[in-house]
Amino acid sequence: MALYVVAIAAGLTLGWLIPSAPTLDVAVTPVLSVLLFVTFLGVPFGRLAEAFRDLRFLVTLLILNFAIVPLLVFVLSRFVATDAALQIGVLLVLLTPCVDYVIVFTGLAGGAQDKLLAAAPLLMLLQMLLLPVYLTAFAGQGMLGGIDVAPFIEAFVFLIVVPLLLAAATQWAARRTSWARGVERVGAASMVPLMVLTLFVVFASQAALVLGNVAALAAVLPIYAGFLVVMALVGIAVARVAKLDVPRARAVTFSGATRNSLVVLPLALALPAEFALAPAVVVAQTLIELIGMVVYVCVIPKLIPAH
Repeated sequence: MALYVVAIAAGLTLGWLIPSAPTLDVAVTPVLSVLLFVTFLGVPFGRLAEAFRDLRFLVTLLILNFAIVPLLVFVLSRFVATDAALQIGVLLVLLTPCVDYVIVFTGLAGGAQDKLLAAAPLLMLLQMLLLPVYLTAFAGQGMLGGIDVAPFIEAFVFLIVVPLLLAAATQWAARRTSWARGVERVGAASMVPLMVLTLFVVFASQAALVLGNVAALAAVLPIYAGFLVVMALVGIAVARVAKLDVPRARAVTFSGATRNSLVVLPLALALPAEFALAPAVVVAQTLIELIGMVVYVCVIPKLIPAH
């Protein structure tokens, strides 16, 4: 966690001091692709069928992220409905469940990180398929009419399909060749450094935009903080109704609260000029969420105690 904070601080400092730093936004998608490849490399593809047999966990996870969360997000987005850029940014980031560092934080809190890891490809696929539907329903067709769908397709291909297929192919090759086993070992060891690099690139590229619009972004910070508070209570309640054991209950709670800000940032960057503030709105969520995750790691084990 300390490394993540240092990466964010360094990125903000560089982006603020060096005017050319925003050109780093071209590196966001490649860095994310590598990060997601490493994340998917940890998915036990050979045991996915076994993981999907835990239907109670999987159904609870999907209902929470794609039915309950959107209802809350719709309500929260009403507070910025008069500003198109703020609203689109809030919707983009809060409607998409996290698939990367949520696994790390879940493990720190004693949650079933292996089950979240196995569910990651499905969560990625569903959020990309459902995001345009929710955006249209919540923001209106008129507001979204000028948005190019090509970046959404590109994000799906380069952030989901390609890393997922490469990870599956690497796992297949690892059973037959030593070089692929080496790739797996390097991937497992590079997860944290890659996350640090990703955070640095993201914040360095967006620092000028974020720090130059602090007053405008003040409207979304309470929304992000409120989301974390409400989702802690909702996640615990949903897990209790589903009668999940302690590790799975903690995993579901973390999944409902953490959002995919790093992955949707390329989508925000590709929006038309009238939504120029949207990337800063997305990045601001990461700041609040990382603070929230420190609190979650300490509090959630107390709210969902081991018996």
